[in-house]
Amino acid sequence: MTTPARDIILESTGLVKHFGGRGLLSSPTVVRAVDGVSLAVERGETFAIVGESGCGKSTLGRLLLRLIEPTAGDVRYEGRSIIGLAPDEMRKLRREMQIIFQDPYASLNPRMNVRDIVGEPIWLHGLARGRDKQERVADLLRTVGLIPSHGDRYPHEFSGGQRQRIGIARALAGEPKLIIGDEPVSALDVSIQAQIINLLEDLKDRFGLTLVIIAHDLAVIRHMSDRVAVMYLGEIVELSDTNALFDDPLHPYTRALLTAIPVPNPTDRQPKPLLQGDVPSPAAPPSGCRFHTRCPHAQALCREAHPELEVASEGRQVACHFWREIRNAGAGALTAPVPSPALTQRLALYRTWRERQDSTGTPTA
Repeated sequence: MTTPARDIILESTGLVKHFGGRGLLSSPTVVRAVDGVSLAVERGETFAIVGESGCGKSTLGRLLLRLIEPTAGDVRYEGRSIIGLAPDEMRKLRREMQIIFQDPYASLNPRMNVRDIVGEPIWLHGLARGRDKQERVADLLRTVGLIPSHGDRYPHEFSGGQRQRIGIARALAGEPKLIIGDEPVSALDVSIQAQIINLLEDLKDRFGLTLVIIAHDLAVIRHMSDRVAVMYLGEIVELSDTNALFDDPLHPYTRALLTAIPVPNPTDRQPKPLLQGDVPSPAAPPSGCRFHTRCPHAQALCREAHPELEVASEGRQVACHFWREIRNAGAGALTAPVPSPALTQRLALYRTWRERQDSTGTPTA
């Protein structure tokens, strides 16, 4: 039995984005925001990109739409490279590739009313004129749960959730095939988040959209995504089907992210893995595995050799030298991290102080 060919709508290969500059009195500093990311998004799916703040998610989303130019690598839309396309050719593709920005307060022009904001892509791409354009705008506002009379208002007259609906209507105005949502609900109240998520899912089914959702809220990702790519310090460390990722995470970083999700029932709470230290600077990433400075399973090989994404079971991919051993160790493998040298020293000083207090009989606070 042959495996059916995958219908890939968006694909990146070795995508790299480095930001850098030279100071007057300092050596050049290069920030490796995205460093060699390869992924493929299938038509009609919801593909999620998750990770901590500063891991390069938003930069990757903009690279996939060529809103910023890559340092290296390629992006292909429907089998065609979009890197190096002339501005006129790229403009024609814009109507098929849209983005919903994170901040609904900053993504709308405060000097334009809603009718002009939503109608601008329709006019720009020559989809309709005059009364036809106004009818399209009214239909789009109804589609996202607003009423046509809202078209006369300005962005400051709406709540955060309503502004995000306006942003979604604007993204739909060009009749796109692909929409990238850059944390589209993170700035909203929890109740409004649910409304926007349900709206996006309804629109996906209604218009046959492909969604790429960038987020750090794992509850949102589990609810609406088909596949998940986990990013750490500019790289993808795990790529998996959503259910498989949540049921059986392979990378220790993914395990730590999932166990950080709050559990409402105190009796179901388990010991959580403690990641030591902060995320290293993308301007000076660690050698070898970039996660080894925080990983309780790190060994000498992790400091010396960079792990490549390798295919695991059921087509999953993971970048970890010891993912098999960690997986076989079970869910409790991360519950006892080795204390850092600084913490060990502080504990030793505290024990010495307590022993001295006990030997002299001096009361302690």
